[in-house]
Amino acid sequence: MASTRDLRRRIKSVKGTSQITKAMQMVAASKMRKAQQAALGGRPYANLMNNVMAEVVANAGDFSHPLMQEREVRKRAVVLVSTDKGLCGSLNSNLMREAAKYDTENTVFVAVGRKGSQFLARTKRNLAAEFTYKDVPLFSEARTVVKFVADLFLKEEVDAVDILFTNFVNTLTQKPEVRTLLPVGEVKASVAGVEGEERQAELMRGATEFLFEPSPTQVFSSLLPHYLNFEMYQILLESKASEHSSRMVAMKNATDNARQLIKDLTLDYNKMRQAGITKEILEISSAAMAMG
Repeated sequence: MASTRDLRRRIKSVKGTSQITKAMQMVAASKMRKAQQAALGGRPYANLMNNVMAEVVANAGDFSHPLMQEREVRKRAVVLVSTDKGLCGSLNSNLMREAAKYDTENTVFVAVGRKGSQFLARTKRNLAAEFTYKDVPLFSEARTVVKFVADLFLKEEVDAVDILFTNFVNTLTQKPEVRTLLPVGEVKASVAGVEGEERQAELMRGATEFLFEPSPTQVFSSLLPHYLNFEMYQILLESKASEHSSRMVAMKNATDNARQLIKDLTLDYNKMRQAGITKEILEISSAAMAMG
């Protein structure tokens, strides 16, 4: 049974831990607000980009692009977007659980975030490249990732490219999702972070005739790379918002649990101390009666 000295040490240790988790909670909350604003701010532009792309595709006729070439999928590339740091609840574990479902023999992984690369190295999966991104993701970071996987696709080293990331729903809910990046098929109105939106056929393929200058082919060729880059950039924003939200909630739960543990330990300490005092009083009373 623990002594009062042991209980005092444990109480002191847990108090120190609660102070650390409280500080981490406040830092994560500050970063969370900025990350959520960035993710939510990018969604309208992403929706507009999808609408413009859908209009171009609908009016481009028989136009084809190397990034739109559909092939039999013999080998697939998966861009795994994880975090650089831990202490963010089950966010990474849920993501890795989805990554583990891919066939190891026919899948090449591209890790964006250190936790993902550590998981792939630990499970001895085929890791083609590793990228990192900052707390405030840069568009250039997304462009670098897209360029790498696009080169793999154009060289026919892979036949499809998927992105596995954590989509931000709200502060308490983040869920892993898979989006197909390449080949570029039918453009959808729903983008990363936007749930339940489907493009209406009459909106995108209406009776209005559009005139493209200099030509639909050139417009689409210029627009397609930017579309892919921004889709990747929005996914990085969603992942970062999910990371900070999950970490804030995890640190809040850790702080609450530490405080509850302190209460329980303090109660045990007081009971033990009171039992010791009562025992001493009984011994003194017994000795006095014996002498009396």
